[in-house]
Amino acid sequence: MKCALHPQVETNLTCGRCGTPICPKCLVQTPVGARCPKCAGLKRVPTFQLTPATYLRALGVGMATSVAVGIVWAALWGIMWFFNYFLAAGAGFAVGELLSRSVNRKRGIGLDVIGAVCVVMSYTVANVGLSAGMLTFFADFNLYDILMVAIGIAVALSRLH
Repeated sequence: MKCALHPQVETNLTCGRCGTPICPKCLVQTPVGARCPKCAGLKRVPTFQLTPATYLRALGVGMATSVAVGIVWAALWGIMWFFNYFLAAGAGFAVGELLSRSVNRKRGIGLDVIGAVCVVMSYTVANVGLSAGMLTFFADFNLYDILMVAIGIAVALSRLH
């Protein structure tokens, strides 16, 4: 007998519910026995089911949060040089937590990307707010700034998982 989904494969296995011939690649082991993919009813976990509306909501909340956090970050920037790393972690926490709450704690790579972009945007808002413009911003950019952004992204991603 041939597999219903892979006609080139010989098999002796059948679905325990409908009797369809299945090969070991198609087999889904369930608590009540071997099933074909149709009878097993495989679905994605609801936590990972993201709609375009979910992404739009996350993007809107992320952009608003990153601008607000960037303004606060700019106001607190010059207190102490090492304090900026804590500000970066706080920015990442705020962005990640608010993004996560806005989409009902759903998860996915798309949300991770939105979170990372929003942390970078928050840093940009904070740094451009301190400087005279974009040219000064790029002239002052250094390795410590990359480390700050990386810390913020790491904390944001930890909140999104």
